[in-house]
Amino acid sequence: MAVKNGRSASAQSKPGRSLALILIAIVALTGSMFVSGNTSPRLGIDLAGGTSITLRAVPERGQESAINKANMDTAVSIMERRVNGLGVSEAEVQTQGNDNIIVNIPKGTNSQQAREQVGTTAKLYFRPVLATDITGATPADPSPSASHEATDKSTGTPTPSPTPSATGTQQGRAVTDALKADAAPSPSPSSGSGDANGKLQAQYASLDCSKQSVRATAGKGVLPTEATVACGKNSDGLWQKYLLGPAEVDGTDVKKAEAVYNTQNTAGWIVTMEFTSRGAKKFADITGKLAQNQPPQNQFAIVLDGEVVSDPYVREALTGGSAEISGRFSQEQAQGLANMLSYGALPLTFKEDSVTTVTAALGGEQLQAGLIAGAIGLALVVIYLVVYYRGLAMIAVASLMISAMLTYTLMSLLGPAIGFALNLPAVCGAIVAIGITADSFIVFFERIRDEIREGRSLRPSVERGWPRARRTVLVSDFVSFLAAAVLFVVTVGKVQGFAFTLGLTTLLDVVVIFLFTKPLMTILARRKFFASGHSWSGLDPERLGAKPPLRRTRRPSAPIETKEA
Repeated sequence: MAVKNGRSASAQSKPGRSLALILIAIVALTGSMFVSGNTSPRLGIDLAGGTSITLRAVPERGQESAINKANMDTAVSIMERRVNGLGVSEAEVQTQGNDNIIVNIPKGTNSQQAREQVGTTAKLYFRPVLATDITGATPADPSPSASHEATDKSTGTPTPSPTPSATGTQQGRAVTDALKADAAPSPSPSSGSGDANGKLQAQYASLDCSKQSVRATAGKGVLPTEATVACGKNSDGLWQKYLLGPAEVDGTDVKKAEAVYNTQNTAGWIVTMEFTSRGAKKFADITGKLAQNQPPQNQFAIVLDGEVVSDPYVREALTGGSAEISGRFSQEQAQGLANMLSYGALPLTFKEDSVTTVTAALGGEQLQAGLIAGAIGLALVVIYLVVYYRGLAMIAVASLMISAMLTYTLMSLLGPAIGFALNLPAVCGAIVAIGITADSFIVFFERIRDEIREGRSLRPSVERGWPRARRTVLVSDFVSFLAAAVLFVVTVGKVQGFAFTLGLTTLLDVVVIFLFTKPLMTILARRKFFASGHSWSGLDPERLGAKPPLRRTRRPSAPIETKEA
């Protein structure tokens, strides 16, 4: 028992440590907020203004199983690329349920153009490269990269591939990609692609892919049977321009594509492709033609929505119906390319279910209304605390301010960190949290007052009331957090903002009451104003109806009875 009392006394004597800890946390979070430049929470579409588009996936007849998580995630990736191609910042593309995709585009974007971009099926083509060059910068002399090996899978015999040229570079790989055959080569004697006409060559000569406005239109709206120009980014981060021949293979000819880690010959991450029977024949024909040419005309460009995402070279005809693209891929880069190749073969189309446009003025009005509602709710809580708890209201208000500071800084930092956006339901969650936080203080205060009613002084009342209040607060906050977690998991879209904010503020409630409210109450219990039970302290024993402590008295002995003779 002596050890227990000693620990309790030690904990009571050092409440300043807890206060110092939470103040250090506030200073660190506030400093991070200003250093990073994120001094305000990121606002959602309904508050900042913009366009929200809901798309519903529709499978081809007999392909209902195509609506699955992998395909939907691939579609989201492609739509993000399309939105970014419009020069949009802070756009959100996410799945909703099993078959819906929500695209939120902030204000300042052409909503009609965005709807056309995200609502159409991806266009993926394999086009021969006629010419390519870097634009917008003067490239350094290319240094030869390590040679890749083309392996005949049927025999396992490696054959060296030629040294790649500088024009073979593309994002996510070494200077070039090597394309590996699945069967023995069977070169075709046909020549490479012919020269483009003069008009197209002039367009290619003037093409500057370093400009976003140029990239947004380059190669768009061109028929697959026509030659075209296109842009793509190389591994050095420079934009590269291309002159491309007519499409030889369609994206729907790709049966399957996936990223695989290959330990043979230190190949690392590679992308494998399998073609349909029709696609395998077309792919064998084009690779046979390209293999006869010199760089860069031995390359084919994989073009998605008018942008080159990969440009591997070919050294022999690939007739096996499958191929590998190898190079210095990271796992993320290999998976990204595999997803793009897969999307061209997805038996899915997307239909527009709804489009909601919120003007910046309307969003500002909603935010203002939400802030006014929060201010009114906070004012009512403070008035109640002052009227009923008097001096104790000072502790409650200080705790609410600490909670508000932590909430604001975390919301500001979570915007760029995890993409959290403060929407109107999230504001509602923050308002509801005011009541949850105030309820924790009330539970603690009432436990202290109960101890005073039993005749104890303030300091032991605080320490005896805390364990009982702590259990109640933890149970109550656990129920609130569990409800928020379930709501976050089973709902989608804006309702998740409410659930996230509610869960975050519930966790902060536990932090504040343990590291701020309780230590502050311990310190103030030593002050005369509270310890003496001042009438304005909220702890006046007389006003609380306190009674002297019950004392145990000896029960009087029973009288001795004597029998009369």
